Parts: sequence; C-alpha cells; structure tokens
Amino acid sequence: MHGWNGKLLRVDLTKGKAVPQKYDANFAETFLGGRGFAAKILWDELKPSVDPLSPENRLIFAAGPLTAFPLPSSGKLLVAAKSPLTGGYGDGNLGTHATVQMRRTGYDAIVIQGKASKPTILYIHDAETEFVDARDHWGKGSFQTEKRLKKEYATSVGVVAIGQAGENQVKFANVVSQEGRAGGRPGMGAVMGSKNLKAVVVRGTKTIPAEDPEAMKTLGLEAYREVLAKPLYDFWKRQGTMSVVEWGQENGVLPTQNFREGVFDKASGIGGFAMEKIKIANRGCPHCNMTCGNVVEDSEKLPSELDYENVAMLGSNIGLGNLEEVATLNRLADDYGIDTISLGNAIGFAMEASEKKLIDYKIEWGDFEEAKALAEDIVYKRGLGALLAEGVRSASETVGGDSKKWAMQIKGLEVSGYNCHTTPGMALSYATCSIGAHHKDAWVISWEVSTGRESYGEAKVDKIIELQRLRGGVFECLMTCRLPWVEVGFGLDWYPKFLKAATGVDMTMNDLFNIADRVFTLIRAFWVREHAAAWSRSMDSPPARWFDEPVKEGPFKGTTLDREKYDRMLQLYYGKRGWDDLGIPTKSTLVKLGLGDVAQELARYVRLAS
Repeated sequence: MHGWNGKLLRVDLTKGKAVPQKYDANFAETFLGGRGFAAKILWDELKPSVDPLSPENRLIFAAGPLTAFPLPSSGKLLVAAKSPLTGGYGDGNLGTHATVQMRRTGYDAIVIQGKASKPTILYIHDAETEFVDARDHWGKGSFQTEKRLKKEYATSVGVVAIGQAGENQVKFANVVSQEGRAGGRPGMGAVMGSKNLKAVVVRGTKTIPAEDPEAMKTLGLEAYREVLAKPLYDFWKRQGTMSVVEWGQENGVLPTQNFREGVFDKASGIGGFAMEKIKIANRGCPHCNMTCGNVVEDSEKLPSELDYENVAMLGSNIGLGNLEEVATLNRLADDYGIDTISLGNAIGFAMEASEKKLIDYKIEWGDFEEAKALAEDIVYKRGLGALLAEGVRSASETVGGDSKKWAMQIKGLEVSGYNCHTTPGMALSYATCSIGAHHKDAWVISWEVSTGRESYGEAKVDKIIELQRLRGGVFECLMTCRLPWVEVGFGLDWYPKFLKAATGVDMTMNDLFNIADRVFTLIRAFWVREHAAAWSRSMDSPPARWFDEPVKEGPFKGTTLDREKYDRMLQLYYGKRGWDDLGIPTKSTLVKLGLGDVAQELARYVRLAS
C-alpha cells in the first residue's frame, strides 16, 4: 500500500497499552482517510447512548492519504469523537506539525479509549509509545504546555494539547497546537480532558510511502507555483479571511448582538484593513504557502492570531468594536483551549439575557472587561459561567423566558459567524452540516449573495450538496486545506492527480464525490441512531430568531426567513440526498453507498423507508 501507511495506533489509557493495528486497501479506498476513517470507527465501536465523557468514547486523531506530502496546505489533522455538546458526531481539523510527525511514525490515525488514572501525556516516537506523568502540566494553558513539551522533547516534535477548558470539561473545549491552531469545537477538548489526557506529543523519522515519488515532487512544485501566481494571492497574504468582516458588513450578514442584526456600526474598526495596521506576523500550517494566520499585538501587548470567525463572534456579535480587545479575548480562548465561535455565542447570549433581565448578572453589549471575566468563569465553571459552559442550548433551558428562540444553535452546536435572516441557503447549510451549525461543510453564502439570496429553489439545494461533497467530504477525507481552492482559485483537478501519485489509485472527482456521500450519510446515520427517540425534522431547523424577528438595521431591514419556503427547500434537500421525510437515509440509499451493514443496524432503532 502506498500513500496510506496502512496502520492505526490503538491506545487504551485505562490499561496503559498502545497496540498497532493494520487496515487493508479496501478500507482505505472506501473511506479514504480523515473524517471517513473517524466516522467509520465511531459508528462501529460506540454503543448508542454512550456518555461522551465516559472512558468508552473514542478520541480519534486522523490524517489522510495526502497529509504531510509536499503539496499545498497538506498539514491538516482531524480530531473526532462523539460530542458532549451535541450528543452526535463531532469533529474538527487543525493545521499542526503533529499530523506530519504522526504520518512519519507510520500511523495514519491514533484511536484513544479509556481513562488514565492520573493526568497523562501520550508520547509517540516511531514504534514506541510512552505514557508520561502530566501532573506538572495540569492546570496550565495550551501555550505554556506546548512550549514546555518542546523544550523537554525537541523543538521538532508535534504537539496537540488542551488548556484549562478541556481539563474542566467545558462542553465546547477544543484542542490546540502552535499557539493558535485550534480544532474540534463540538467539545473534542472536553473528551480529551475526560480521559485525563493533557497532550499528545509525536515524533517520527520514517518516510511516507508514495507510489510515484518523482511525480509527487514534480506535481508539488508545479502546484505551489500555481498558488503563488493566482491574482488574489497578494491580497490574501495581507488579510486572509479578515476581509470577510467588510464583506459581511456590506452584505448585511455580519453577526451583531447575538445575531439580531447583520450590520455593526463599528465594523470598520475590526475589519481586515484595521487588522493590517496592527499586524506583526503571519502564521500558517505545515506545507502551506498561503499562510492565513494574521498575528497582531493585542490590548495586553501579546501576540494573538486572528481570522474572521473569532473576530466576528468575539467582536460584532458581542458589540465589541476594538480589535486589540477582540484579539485579547481570542488569545485567552486559544490558551484556555475553548472554541472562540461558541465562546462569542455564549457571551452574546448572556448579554441579551442580561439586557432582558432574565438573569441576575449585569453585562452590557461591548463591555470588554466583563466579557473577559465571563470567559474565565466559563473556563472554570464559576457562577453563570458554569451554566454557559454547557452550551447555549442547555443554558436557554435553564434561563427560560423566550431565550430558546435566540439561543443561536442547531443540534446543540452554536452557529458560526454568518447572520442568516436573508440567506436561506446558508441557513440550510448550517442545519444540515454534519457536526451542527458550522460553515465548514458548505460555505454557500458567498455564492448565494452573488446569485440571488431570495431564492429557495433547486439550484441552491444543488449548490449546497456540491459544496458538502467538496468541503465536508473530499477535503475532510484527503485532509488537505480547502482554502487554496476557495480563496485563490487553485484547481480541483489537481487532487485526483495528487492522489494517483501518492497511492497509485486512479479516482475521478465523481469517485471522490461518491466517497463523500458515503461518509456524509454514515455520519447522518450516527446522528439518527444517537437521537432515535427524539428524531424529527426540527433537528434540521435554524434558530427561531431568523424566522420570527426581522432585522431592524442595514440594507435588508425588515427581512426574515420564510418558514414555509424553508421547509419546502429542506424537503427538496432530503429527496436529493436519498433521505425520507424525516431526514433519515433510506435503506436503498445506504445500500447504494455500500453501507448495507449500517442499514441493518440503523433499522433496529428507527423505521427505514425502502
């Protein structure tokens, strides 16, 4: 086997054992890697209704067949588990040297179960695995933890770690690497903390086997040159995703005051051009030549790595218009190991609840000091912070009033940085995303704004599915970053060529789309199995605010989503996916995708249409 190493590392923290496990070419070609591997393992190995924070849950770090080859943006690592925030499938990816080092150890994934008896660091170096006492690291932030571990082992090792949020099992804690590369917003850091696992340190010396090393080298050099030659490259290097602040403001989709509005009167102070004035460096992932991490000096004179999502959610969404202060909140979140998107959502929820006097806690829009204090309370689960640490869905159930209508979440995951009062396609994308309300699977909003946001029609549904196949399928299984394609127009036709050179397997884009549909539908089956007793179409419904409360400001003043039209669009989506009227994959769809065994298992919990 080439491209793939053909081995996983199985780790049992309870027993203190690590055992290599081989997998065959059929598994590799059926699920490809990354998200595909993780979804299959979680489906096969987790009993329904298992507690996500129990030793039985699996924590998976997975690469893909292109990961760590000298190709544009090939330094991604997937982290997955059953989510403690949503109760469904959860994952995220981050760029990190740990994924390069893992591949060089000869493993394509690490599957972790059990719970260590004391805080532990997993140190993997080639064929050896050590369980190292981490009590001296427990209680430390992710930045200090990584610095200490690199000093102890070597600057070249790869490290993924949790901060205090993961240790305290905050439901939207994530995992962090390289002081700002973070992933796993549905609580992967909490799962790691529940296992008493502080960090994974990886060092490998092996060569990743390519089917055609010379072709791989030639393709890589040509591809890097093409990325550099793209007309949008220079502006991308200046601003990265930060230019979306201005775009969002212009198009009325910038989340403002807990998604009440789509425009922010201080947007110019937190946008890409404001960022350029205080920028001090760029950071990026391994093998990337279009580094998107914009490092600025924050209000405490410390470096903070910014991108659009954390600025929108910790800026306009909480009414904060000072970019240096936004950057401080972002840096603290990364160090604590807590997702910036969900954190900004939780703080916005608290500000609105305070404004409406539903909680005995005073915090006003744009109050930086109170937001900073509340963020720390969430990390340490103190007072109101303990309630918010469970996520806004759970918090709304306690706060009461009408707060469920403006708890901005779908399936338990807080909405990321796009207000959808006027964009039904993006609302549907959020609603059908494989981890909950996230933009990663299908960022359709740019296409939607340019082609007609008022439509609820078939073309929009087709575009969402196309993007889910590409972004949430092909890229998440190959484990290369989508940004070269999305942001500078790097051609999709490169990827089958990369795959052929790496593995020797000749796949067309249609073949890759078929794998994407298989993985997407398997994840859907996982969700349905976990929530079988309560499953309904409402699982795919956006927050009520977007239907019931018109925006009061900006170019689309007075606009809401149309509930009846949205429901028809959702039904059309189900039909195109081969799902029934409740959004459950049909037996024939599962069989067609090579998931006949999944159909048999799923039929034990819900009625499957033929």
